[in-house]
Amino acid sequence: MKTRIPELRKEKKLSQAELADIVGVTRQTITSIETEKYIASLPLAYKIAKYFNLKIEDVFELEEDE
Repeated sequence: MKTRIPELRKEKKLSQAELADIVGVTRQTITSIETEKYIASLPLAYKIAKYFNLKIEDVFELEEDE
C-alpha cells in the first residue's frame, strides 16, 4: 500500500516520532508504514488521515493486483 505520509510530514515539518506520538503508535510503526513493510489498520489510517485533515484515500493508495 502506497502512502503519502512522508510528504505530508515534511509539509508540516513533523518527524516520524512526532507523528507517532500524535496518533498513538511507535516511531517504528510509522517507519514501517512509510516503507510499505506494514499496512496500517483502519483505525490507525483514520487517525493519520484525520490529523492531516484528509480522507483516508488521500493518504493511502491501495495497489490492486493486476
